[in-house]
Amino acid sequence: MSMLNKFGCWIDERFPMTKVWNEHLAEYYAPKNFNFWYFMGSLGMLVLVMQILTGVWLAMSYKPDADLAFGSVEFIMRDVEWGWLIRYMHSTGASAFFVVIYLHMFRGLMYGSYRKPRELLWIIGVIIYLAMMATAFFGYLLPWGQMSYWGAQVIVNLFSAVPFVGEELGVWIRGDYVISDATLNRFFALHFLLPFILAALVFVHIVALHKVGSNNPDGIEIKENKDENGIPKDGIPFHPYYSVKDIAGVAGFLFIFAAIMFYAPEMGGYFIEHPNFEPANPLKTPEHIAPVWYFTPFYAILRAVPSIAGSAFPGVIAMFASILIFFFLPWLDKSPVKSIRYKGGLYKVLLWLFVLDFIMLGYLGVKPTTDLYKLMAQIGTTYYFLFFLLMPIYSKMDKTKPVPERVTK
Repeated sequence: MSMLNKFGCWIDERFPMTKVWNEHLAEYYAPKNFNFWYFMGSLGMLVLVMQILTGVWLAMSYKPDADLAFGSVEFIMRDVEWGWLIRYMHSTGASAFFVVIYLHMFRGLMYGSYRKPRELLWIIGVIIYLAMMATAFFGYLLPWGQMSYWGAQVIVNLFSAVPFVGEELGVWIRGDYVISDATLNRFFALHFLLPFILAALVFVHIVALHKVGSNNPDGIEIKENKDENGIPKDGIPFHPYYSVKDIAGVAGFLFIFAAIMFYAPEMGGYFIEHPNFEPANPLKTPEHIAPVWYFTPFYAILRAVPSIAGSAFPGVIAMFASILIFFFLPWLDKSPVKSIRYKGGLYKVLLWLFVLDFIMLGYLGVKPTTDLYKLMAQIGTTYYFLFFLLMPIYSKMDKTKPVPERVTK
């Protein structure tokens, strides 16, 4: 045996390295008909690793102090060697993370990746999404610019709308009666901690995925059709086939990512808002306060719901309900088939209308409130909830096609 093989055997006697490699890569059989949409999971893991690495690097020079935070970001951009690159990788990566995950979730809606036996897998994925939103929210304040400060002020004040305990809840989250140095310190600590919890959740997500097996564009369970050796007839080893294919997806992603990072890191104010290039000023409110683009659909839902007796609590309930409703999706879809390939035209039309509705709400979330925009947001919010709440009815009504016994291309 070569020295390398001997070293591998030495490790295997003390740690199941080869067993893990075989179970999760070399001998993990995935459906042979994966398409473009199945790049998103691996891209999500890539961006998560990049965010953790760049975040740790930025933390080495960042000062979580109300008097020094904005200046430390400028110091990173101007004086730290390659600091501007690391900062733009992190800020662009935050938006790229949500783009990839939104596409990943859309793939689930198309191909029924939330259906039996993947209900728990989907629930873990929604928990990951919530952890992502919390991580992004805590990081939103850290640049200590105008939009960071006032955006966080608005979002935190939403918790103050909770009846009876709202005021105490707001103080508890801020650590003070207003957004202050105490808020900045605790948000920095949580923003640093949550990505590692997020990585642990991703690990659990992958373990759950490999337990039930990957879904595919046909929605067929390949584990139900095996050969005499117990290998799925419609499956191929993840490595080297999909690991190499994912490298091609990563190359394409990095090309687009680099183009944005080098030529449009602010993305016209959507990735980094223009007021955030001004230091936070508690005495000067920006002309229009809006969260980052990946929160704006839910912000539009919040503003669309009328207040009751001057309280925004109904809007807060609607905003959180619009996220939590994803947990119930596996039990809302009553269609006899999983994949959109074999569902009827009704579901296809409603799903694409939902996508357009989500984009519209995102656009309305960054615009000032006017009568027209508020009406559009109310219509969009109504359709958003009806898409889920009426799913048990229209998914049964929809005319479906027969599902083949074997996967197709």
